[in-house]
Amino acid sequence: MTKTEFRYAHHPDDVKNYTTEQLRKHFLIEDLFREDTIKLVYTMYDRYLVGGILPVTGPLKLETIEELKSEHFLDRRELGIINVGGKGTVTVDGEIYELDHKEALYIGKGKKEIIFNKTGSGQPYFYINSAPAHHTYPTRKVTKNEAEIVQLGEEKYANKRTINKLIVNTVLETCQLQMGMTELHPGSIWNTLPAHTHERRMEAYFYFELEEGQAVCHFMGQPQETRHIFIKNHQAVISPEWSIHSGAGTSSYTFIWGMAGENLDYSDMDVVSPDQMK
Repeated sequence: MTKTEFRYAHHPDDVKNYTTEQLRKHFLIEDLFREDTIKLVYTMYDRYLVGGILPVTGPLKLETIEELKSEHFLDRRELGIINVGGKGTVTVDGEIYELDHKEALYIGKGKKEIIFNKTGSGQPYFYINSAPAHHTYPTRKVTKNEAEIVQLGEEKYANKRTINKLIVNTVLETCQLQMGMTELHPGSIWNTLPAHTHERRMEAYFYFELEEGQAVCHFMGQPQETRHIFIKNHQAVISPEWSIHSGAGTSSYTFIWGMAGENLDYSDMDVVSPDQMK
């Protein structure tokens, strides 16, 4: 079964007036993983698509959706997948790729049949991002050992973290999609500090490995007009190009970031120091 939601883009002046309920309705994705379901959220921010796929009793095929007006899902798109659960498989036009925990797969434009399945007793959780594509690049699996690794933060600021750049242009070729995974070290709770915006790109965050009963306070909004959303494990949030995207958890956690937009320059950001935000 495929379940699709549609989200419009929002002007920052309007968002200033949103209640907590409205912020959550428009930007938070609460129920990404449902048994034997492909859950997709299509947003007008760079026409980015966020999804969760949970094959439990059998394989799930990624079909096109009404919003795409295409015969196949990837006729005009590229796709990034990161498995945040047990071992599973993704079959791309008959070729099988096995994805273990925290392994990624990039699928280029034009592939026709994408099937997700589990292997053995483990339960895969396939988190996906997709963006429009103008060119076809090869399908490629990326393990954590093949990722570009960056160490950031300091213990004294509670933001020591490891960034795993998985689907980025320094690892493989893409049109505009970029995805990676940031792992907070034990005792660290802050991500993406100093905060920043990048009006050339939108972004989406997916939080996982968050302990039961804990939460992340995700900060968004313009730097001088911030807002926050409390997020639980296996939930995602859409971040507009004008918005900061930072967070603090009640425990350590891991999150996946995905981006699309004007360029592929990971370092392109307009930094805002903590003492400048309001």
